[in-house]
Amino acid sequence: MRAAAVAVAAALCASVVRRGAPEIALVLILAAGAWVLLSILESLEAITVLMEELAQLAGLDQTVVEPVFKTVVLSILTKLTSEICRSAGEGGLAAAVETAGTVLALAVTLPLVHGVLTLMGEMLL
Repeated sequence: MRAAAVAVAAALCASVVRRGAPEIALVLILAAGAWVLLSILESLEAITVLMEELAQLAGLDQTVVEPVFKTVVLSILTKLTSEICRSAGEGGLAAAVETAGTVLALAVTLPLVHGVLTLMGEMLL
């Protein structure tokens, strides 16, 4: 709940400051965003540990689970980065970031796709 309060307060302050000094408003929003992200690190670590335990219980190899984690992290970073670019008035750069994030996510998941296709091929033989 504190993260939501900080985000709303920062957004309100930034909207007031933006008229006179848009660059300060952007820095305020970036600082608030960084604080919000840092405040959830502990929860993110707990989720990671739980997902690893569930993968072990299911008998999944780390090479199967790792691309999923990487894709989620890439998705979050891409979304945040593109929104920051849009807030700075750089829509073209935001689109480029989204395209790069999509390509990187595809690259990260290709080993998983390869493994699934190989497994399916073995099952058919």
